[in-house]
Amino acid sequence: MADAPVAFDDRADKSLLIVDDDRPFSTRLARAMESRGYQVRVAESVAEGLAAIESDAPAFAVIDMRLGDGNGLDVIERLKNRRPDARGVILTGYGNIATAVTAVKMGAFDYLAKPADADEIHAALMARPGERATPPENPMSADRVRWEHIQRVYELCGRNVSETARRLNMHRRTLQRILAKRAPR
Repeated sequence: MADAPVAFDDRADKSLLIVDDDRPFSTRLARAMESRGYQVRVAESVAEGLAAIESDAPAFAVIDMRLGDGNGLDVIERLKNRRPDARGVILTGYGNIATAVTAVKMGAFDYLAKPADADEIHAALMARPGERATPPENPMSADRVRWEHIQRVYELCGRNVSETARRLNMHRRTLQRILAKRAPR
């Protein structure tokens, strides 16, 4: 008789690597995940994340997409190469379809927009393959999604307002007014 598949909740190895350069966020998340039974290590850069994976590849990882020294996708790719059964979740404040597809192709199990809380992250790490995520209680507003998209294009254009405005087919002054405002909720 075949053994039943082990649920991710019941995995013996609950090692978790958090790679995020936002120290207050990573500290809160580490505490919350430890209370859920994970053995947590924290890295604040791509280099630290890669070193942590080389020394001992974790069963789970929560990785920020944009880090000061590079892209979190490099970390997820290394994790999947070192430990194919690992589950990695990518977090980002600059979410869009293209980066979500890229993250999944590179080995991420899921992709969550910041601010994601510990419950959402834990649910994503424990989800069964093919299981649909529950809709968020407080999804980003359309204004926030628009603002995030503009910020992402602005960053990709090297913070060049004229180039960003051209690519977004928007007047430069309009873009400058949007960039000067705080992010909508």
